[in-house]
Formats: sequence, structure tokens, C-alpha cells
Amino acid sequence: MTPSPDGPTGPTGPGSTDVPVVTFDDVRDAARRLAGVAHRTPVLRSRTLDALVGAEIHLKCENFQRVGAFKFRGAYNALSRLSAQQLARGVAAYSSGNHAQAVALAARELGSRAVIVMPEDAPASKVAATAGYGAEIVRYDRYTGDRNVVCRQLAEERGLTLIPPYDHPHVIAGQGTAALELIEETGPLDALLAPVGGGGLMAGSALAATALAPGIRMIGVEPAAGDDTRRSLAAGHPVTIPVPRTIADGQAVESPGELTFSVNRRLLDSVVLVSDDEIRAAMKLAFERLKIVTEPSGASALAALLAGRIDPLPPRVGVIISGGNVGVERFLELMG
Repeated sequence: MTPSPDGPTGPTGPGSTDVPVVTFDDVRDAARRLAGVAHRTPVLRSRTLDALVGAEIHLKCENFQRVGAFKFRGAYNALSRLSAQQLARGVAAYSSGNHAQAVALAARELGSRAVIVMPEDAPASKVAATAGYGAEIVRYDRYTGDRNVVCRQLAEERGLTLIPPYDHPHVIAGQGTAALELIEETGPLDALLAPVGGGGLMAGSALAATALAPGIRMIGVEPAAGDDTRRSLAAGHPVTIPVPRTIADGQAVESPGELTFSVNRRLLDSVVLVSDDEIRAAMKLAFERLKIVTEPSGASALAALLAGRIDPLPPRVGVIISGGNVGVERFLELMG
């Protein structure tokens, strides 16, 4: 990997002129670093699901990961590479919930402290969990404020190292270990579906999957209200959209990162969209037939499969269930 001049905290967002290179070797290196720390999450099969969609489906269940989402992989990989001095000063992050929890837990595991910038409308269960891991929480209005600006100012004022939620080489490499584990267990797949928010999970997964299974179709899934990556791929550069209003809070981003986009532009075959109602239907099926709890973002890739968005549907398909962080009250509200 070729990091920016500032190391892991160097600029990789909009306006950056130095975009690091992330490779499959970086994903393998992250897997070694995460061994014994992150869970090797289960891959579930369901004859009912196979019959419903007409293919052999392999579900990589990151809802069983530490903090309940894939985000722990990237957060720990990034924090574990900081110097003793950086860990002593602490870290900062911005997130609607899953990256917040991941950074908070990784910081606690490594003897550091975390300050997390979270939107005022972040799910209460995610806020409570983040605080429970020992993080200090700073709130902002996602519809009027810029979380990147708020967090960077806070990091500069306090001397904290910023760990972005997706546009960071070590974060991307860590997220890619989910797909690495999946294909190590299943063997080569014909297609892999993953939710796309900022693009870190998809970028890391694409690096791993295309190396292990040449010819695999990489398919990203976005909520219909937040199709920034689909638009960006069509335009050939990152496009900014208004803050999406969708139940998939983990995918409610305005623009893909420059680093994630540079990978996804090269390795993605397509991006498909799902509605909030289709996400609800996928959450319901996952709960009733598969006996797993998913959050809206976590179910979006499954929603695309169930809604018939993948055409033609190949014989063997991997689907990343990216997270399960939804409180019981919110889950009942969504199912109502």
C-alpha cells in the first residue's frame, strides 16, 4: 500500500490529490492482524432462500461480528497500526452508528480513547452502544452540518487521529477480510452482493473477491434514495447528492469517497437500487425464515436478491449481511 504523506490520517476525501493504493495483499495482511481479535463470522445457507430466488445463496453474516457489524474489521485494522503516541492522544471518528461503535471498541481494546461525532437522529441503540464502549459522543445535525468538517476541527483542536468510516486504506483492507473469509469457505462464487454506503465494504470485498475468484460479478446495492455511487459510476467521478432520507441509515451518505470510488470504479460490475419497502421485506424474511436479525443497511443486499434485481442470476451467489444493529423498538416499528 502507498499511503498519503501524512500516513493513515492523510487526506483521502474530496479535494485530495494523493489517493493511496490498496491491494489484495493489504487485505491478507489485515486478516493476519485481525486473527483472534475479530470474529470469523458464519456463512449461512437456506434451502428456502435458494428455492425463492432460484440459486445457491451463501450469506456472510456480519451481524454476528463484534459490535454487530463488519465495521469492527476496518476500525481495528486501522487503529492497531497507530503509534503509541497516537493511541495515547486518542482517536476521532464520525458515524451514524456502526463505525462509531467499532472505533470505540477498538480504542478500548488498544488502550486508547475515542471521541465520536454522531448525528442527532442516529439510532438510540447505536448511540447507547457507542457510549457503552467508553467513547465520548459529540452530536450534530446531519441535514445542516458537515460531519467531516466537525470531526476534523475537533481532531485538530484535541490532537486526535482521525479514523474515517470508509475512505482510508487500512479501513478498506480490514473490511475486505469479510469477503476473504467467505470465499475461503465457499470456494469461487459467480457473484457477490454487498451494500454500498461510503463504499469501503464493497471496495475491500472487491479486492479480495476478484483476486480469489477471477470473473466473479461484483454487485453493489444502494437504497433508491441514496444512489450516490451509482450516479458517480455513470458520471466517471464522485457525485454529491442531498443527504438521503432512508431507513438504511448506514447507507445515508452524500458521496462516495475518492479512495473507495477509485477501487469500485475499476472492480464493480454494477450497482442496483432497492426501496425502503423492499429492505423491510428482506428484514422480515431474514427474521422469520432465516432466524437472524438485520438492520436496514444490513439487509439491503438480500433485498436486491429477493426483489429480482440481479438479472441474470448466476448459480452460486454470495451476499454480505453487513450488520444487525437495530433496537427492538425500531425493529418493531419498521415491521409495523
